Amino acid sequence: MIPQEKIMARIKELAGRISSDYSGKEPILAGVLNGAVFFLADLTREMTIPVKIDFIRAASYGAGDSSSGSVVLTKGLDMPVKGKPVILVEDIVDTGLTLSKILDIIAAQSPESIRVCALIDKQERRERDIIIDYCGFQVEEGFLVGYGLDYNEQFRCLHDIYVLHL
Repeated sequence: MIPQEKIMARIKELAGRISSDYSGKEPILAGVLNGAVFFLADLTREMTIPVKIDFIRAASYGAGDSSSGSVVLTKGLDMPVKGKPVILVEDIVDTGLTLSKILDIIAAQSPESIRVCALIDKQERRERDIIIDYCGFQVEEGFLVGYGLDYNEQFRCLHDIYVLHL
């Protein structure tokens, strides 16, 4: 669906926008584990400003192909974010339930600001209104794998993004 060359070109564009928007600042990039690791690493390497990196983990899928509707935080941020700009880096926004929960948790820590950078914005099952400030690609439908996206912890290592037909 999305070849590696197109992914990398878009990441370079996003990194340029973020670097421009945060010129003179040092934002905290909060990657959502596990899927955003590849995206966060490539995004960070393309940025021209200093950043700090932290991770947060929340689960809502388990071993299935659709959200359970129940979001559980399994790892919080280690770095204090009070008064600091935070960019939440997510691989894919689907229902919006997980991201909404994470945003609430970070907001409770009084950051200067919170923005969302997502590689994929997939709206077919969206249940929460989520503003994605930096969006890589909008995808209408399909279960996606590759470039960090997985199905039951498989297919993350693929260089391109594919639609998985179950």
